[in-house]
Amino acid sequence: MSYLLGILSSVLLGLLSRNLGAALPAFLTDHAGDALWAMMVYFGFRFLLPNKPLGLPVFIGACFCYAIELSQTYQADWINAIRSTTIGALVLGRGFLWIDLIRYTVGIFIASAIDWAIIFNRKEENNGIQKSSPL
Repeated sequence: MSYLLGILSSVLLGLLSRNLGAALPAFLTDHAGDALWAMMVYFGFRFLLPNKPLGLPVFIGACFCYAIELSQTYQADWINAIRSTTIGALVLGRGFLWIDLIRYTVGIFIASAIDWAIIFNRKEENNGIQKSSPL
């Protein structure tokens, strides 16, 4: 269930980053959308492969994101027609950019770090380890 929440949160934040671009710092406007898309991809693979080691969805998610980006070097009329739609642009992108590969890597890293922290926290709770109170 937490992976579904990760997917939905990533989509919502990604759409907000596109729609509120003028209100956000330029760095976030330029980079957040692609990183959040990669986070959504990671959480999607974790949703499909919940009992697999973290490294597998990291690898598959990165390969998927990179493949989508590399597919943007292919510019045939039929796929460009798909890319010209809103959903086509969101899923397939429009044009190849090297920096997108970095954005995807960062997004997958952040998502997997969040995932690891949640898993680690659950293991501590299940093992009866109590965290010390900050007070």
